[in-house]
Parts: sequence; C-alpha cells; structure tokens
Amino acid sequence: MSLAGRVAVVTGGAHGIGAAIADALAADGAKVHRVDKQPTALDGSALTAADLTDSSAVNDVFTAVGPVDILVNTAGGVVGQVGRPLEEVSVEAWQAVVNANLTTMFLCTRAAVPAMKERGWGRIINISSGAGLTVSKTGIQAYASAKAGQLGFTRQMAHELGPYGITVNCIAPGFILSNPTTQLQWDGYGPDGQRALVDGIAMRRIGQPTDIANGVSFFASAQSGWVTGQIIAIDGGSAFL
Repeated sequence: MSLAGRVAVVTGGAHGIGAAIADALAADGAKVHRVDKQPTALDGSALTAADLTDSSAVNDVFTAVGPVDILVNTAGGVVGQVGRPLEEVSVEAWQAVVNANLTTMFLCTRAAVPAMKERGWGRIINISSGAGLTVSKTGIQAYASAKAGQLGFTRQMAHELGPYGITVNCIAPGFILSNPTTQLQWDGYGPDGQRALVDGIAMRRIGQPTDIANGVSFFASAQSGWVTGQIIAIDGGSAFL
C-alpha cells in the first residue's frame, strides 16, 4: 500500500494514536506533517505546533504545508475533564470539548479540501471513538456528543466530496491505552474493573495505537478507492453496555 509521493497531515500527532498513525503513514512512504497543540512530541519527533481550534492558525498550517493528499483528524480528547452531572457542566466546559474534537476536524478538513479537489484525489480519515457509537465510559456528555458529531460529519462529507475523487471515512476506536489520560482512566478502573473491561472484549485484550494505525493505512491507500462514508469500530470486538 505504497503512499510514495503523497503528503499527509496528522493532527494530534504528538503521542499515542496520532503518533502511531503518523509513523505508519511514513512507513508506507508518505511525507507526514505532524500537527499538535504541544510543541514537542513525547518521542522527540518534529511537530508543527498550532491551536487547531483557531481558524487562522489552521489556515497558516495548511498554507505552510501546501497541497495535502491525506488528512487524518486525530486531535481531540476530554481536555482534562471528568464526568459530572449535566447541571454542573458549564458552557465553557462543553465548548472546550466540542471545539477540541469536532471544530478542529471541521477547520482542518475545510482547509485541506480545496487542493484535494483540484487534484481529483484525497483521503480524509477521522478518528472518533466508541463513545460516539454508544456512550462515554467517563460520562462526559460533550465528548460523547462531539464524537457522534464526527460520524455525521464523515457521512456528509463523503457525500459532498465523492464526486471529486475524495474519500472520507471514520474509525471509532475502543479502549486504547495510548497516553497519560487513558493510563489514568485504566488505573482508575482498578483490578476488578480492568478485568471486566477486558472480559467484554472478544479478543481479550485492550487496544494499542498500532491497531488504529493499521486501519488508517488501509483507508489512506489506493486499495480503498471505492470505500467512503464508512465508520468502522476497531475495538477488538467490544461488547458495549
């Protein structure tokens, strides 16, 4: 699945799933630009630092990179929040999570699409979550809502961009132990909770970032040229409750 000569942008590329995706695309031959809010990657890889919730910053990134063939929208997360009753959720807290997950995807896709249309080829892969298919395990309403919104955006953009040779697909990962936030979540389950989570997965293991990167490699490849508007749960066969 050679991507030689292709240019890719991976948002949220500093660590975890984003870093694994960037590594996989680079291994497939693409020239990969990793973009993240933080200035350095955990493994020391080069990053473009930008606040992707800011439209001007996003435009600056894509102007500097030039035409992009592959866009992977990985940026997101819970923004340091924890679950709490809805009546205790402030407007600012809601907007922070929605902006980090859904608005960043909108802005980056909008910036990348014109060059893809001109070239008549493009691959857009959005990284959502099992929370978008069911509920958030952490009980964060804005996170579940934003991740579900990513699914709708994927389908709508696939319909809009298909005539231009651009595919748009989405991966909804199950529980992936990939960064400090997910490590805290895993630790918080305790031995019994961890055992219950793993027992609810058909493959009897939690996911790794490379599991998601493998799916992205397929969606980014020439072999996926007639696959668009799809949402695939890469979750080891999780039994969502």
